[in-house]
Amino acid sequence: MAETIGVAMLGHAFMGKAHSRGFHEVVRLAQPALRPELVSISGRDRDRLVATQERWGWAEAVMDWREQVADPRVGLFDNGGPNALHAEPCIEAARNGKHVLCEKPLGMDAAESHRMWVEAERAGVQHMCGFNYRFVPAVRLAREILESGGIGEVVHFRATYLQSWGWDADESIWRFDRAQAGTGAIGDLGTHIIDLARYLVGDIASVSALVRTVLPGRAVDDHFVATAEFESGAVGTLEASRLARGRINYNAFEVNGSKGSIAFDVERLNELQVADEKSFTRVLVTEPEHPYIGYWWPPGHIVGWGDTFTHEIAHLLAAIAGEGTVAPHGATFEDGYRCSEVTDAILRSAASGARETISYRGSDE
Repeated sequence: MAETIGVAMLGHAFMGKAHSRGFHEVVRLAQPALRPELVSISGRDRDRLVATQERWGWAEAVMDWREQVADPRVGLFDNGGPNALHAEPCIEAARNGKHVLCEKPLGMDAAESHRMWVEAERAGVQHMCGFNYRFVPAVRLAREILESGGIGEVVHFRATYLQSWGWDADESIWRFDRAQAGTGAIGDLGTHIIDLARYLVGDIASVSALVRTVLPGRAVDDHFVATAEFESGAVGTLEASRLARGRINYNAFEVNGSKGSIAFDVERLNELQVADEKSFTRVLVTEPEHPYIGYWWPPGHIVGWGDTFTHEIAHLLAAIAGEGTVAPHGATFEDGYRCSEVTDAILRSAASGARETISYRGSDE
């Protein structure tokens, strides 16, 4: 039987549900070298916390994450709490020798994200930032095509992430509290497409951006648009909005190269569009040789959005077990930090009206 690793999780809402399911599925399907044991879950709402604990089979419900990071039974700390609760619990977990999985955005800003990365590196633990779209089989296949030179030299990248719920949202939730969220659409949606841009094309050197809060009195941004220049010389566009009527969860990108293009739309999660010099071909990413499909069903049987968390957790458990590394296909805390530098630059550009260059610090700075 596989060895076990105790898991503690902070957060019992949206990401608590997604991660809890992932920990169950990874045992049944991926058969990891380390089998997760669900030691404890923490949160602020006692009734909801206990309901989540009982539903998903966590052994204990605790009100203070400090108990979790000090618990000798815990080897992996999973932080799915509000953005303002990412840094301190993750740093303390790392200092206590726990491997750490933290939802995105990593920190409230680049300075905080950098500190989280430095502390995790100093502690010598495995660390991952929860950019789950890296674990869509079609996205991973896109990366493999790009690495092989399948579309030639990349010259342009575009990404759009649109939702509509911001018009009628309950603004009492933490996502609209600047003290807890930091930003609105930028941190919620924009960080996903920034990370995909970095994963597929490389680091971003400069941005020029507009950021808008449309609804009167709202404390965080509703949408942004940005142009980006990559260190490779390619250019791109990034846009995200929580005010796009008719769009529930539209996340799409296109990469244009000298020999072809790649296009992806999360509403067609199992498909990748690949073009030669003339036209696109639809690739159904469900074959046994495709990324992550070995966990699942016979060819042609599709997987879902929630399954990305199973892939993500399996990947991290393999790294903890010494069967690989988090990077390059998983996002490390360094990736989370570099994403934060881009979001900070977007905000600076919107404030200054000028193009902002981006510099990145090392873990020893």
